[in-house]
Amino acid sequence: MKIKIIGIGSYIPNLEVKNTDFDKHVFLNEDGTPFGYPNEVVIKKFKGITGIENRRYAEKDQTASDLAFFAAQKAIANANIDAETLDYIIIAHNFGDVKTGTTQSDILPSLATRVKNKLGIKNPKCVAYDIIFGCPGWIEGVLQANAFIKSGMAKRVMVIGAETLSRVVDDHDRDSMIYSDGAGASILEASTDESGLLAYESATFATDEAGFLFFGKSYNKDLDPDTKYIKMYGRKIYEFALSNVPCAMKSCLDNSGIAIDEVKKILIHQANEKMDEAIIERFYKLYGQTPPKDIMPMSIHDLGNSSVATVPTLYDLILQGKVEGHEINKGDVLIFASVGAGMNINAFVYRY
Repeated sequence: MKIKIIGIGSYIPNLEVKNTDFDKHVFLNEDGTPFGYPNEVVIKKFKGITGIENRRYAEKDQTASDLAFFAAQKAIANANIDAETLDYIIIAHNFGDVKTGTTQSDILPSLATRVKNKLGIKNPKCVAYDIIFGCPGWIEGVLQANAFIKSGMAKRVMVIGAETLSRVVDDHDRDSMIYSDGAGASILEASTDESGLLAYESATFATDEAGFLFFGKSYNKDLDPDTKYIKMYGRKIYEFALSNVPCAMKSCLDNSGIAIDEVKKILIHQANEKMDEAIIERFYKLYGQTPPKDIMPMSIHDLGNSSVATVPTLYDLILQGKVEGHEINKGDVLIFASVGAGMNINAFVYRY
């Protein structure tokens, strides 16, 4: 038995924030000292490394569970199903519902429960729960759905990735320009043809790598040190990803029995353009090849890094024909992959 995605939907917030909107920010070094060069230089270097030009933020009255609900509605419509037939609703996130102007995460009740409530699902046997697995959370949710369906515990599962990272960034940290908001939702059930999930890989590296992403105080020493923001050791993450993600992808592909030449697209977490390009280069190098020109579609340029939402959103946009130069056709083999806080890595090979 294989499982497949029968419905997909995403919600991209309307509020567009351009790189130039950061030109008045007071960016500081970790020790609180100012940079020795103007923001124009900071922004130019940032664009050159990450590829990000724009990102989307949620409206002030929206929370992560709202974005998840909007994406869920689209996935349900796309699958053309009755929401009451869902056996599980799994929502991947990292910070819960963080309201504008607050610093406290709200996950009581769970975001999955909130989405079930907003959808008006009455069936108590539709189990709703959250997972926190860093940026690879949506893929991990798909792997859990795979286990549930194959074991007979479920027939139909919804997996959503939703996040509002704009609410947990330190405005004085230039890394704040990376993050964005969004949601992507998918509905999965057993496949009745050759399509579906063929193989997967998942791992947590939690020795030296556990603290590469963390919650830390602002670089502005005048602010409350007890208020925490998302922080990362970017260079360490970059080196970790390049050393481990290609190997995980290779293991996954080898287990699927699919040849590298059959892979049509690789949908990788939209974290950093240069890092993603380097991962794909190293992945193909493991097979003694160079990547095909159009193997890796990107959305990070206009949408930024919305964590758990990047992969399902990218998949949805391609199927809608909204990613120029990219399409997915019946029978195409795809690799989905992600890396993030934990440090966690996962991937799956999928035939559309």
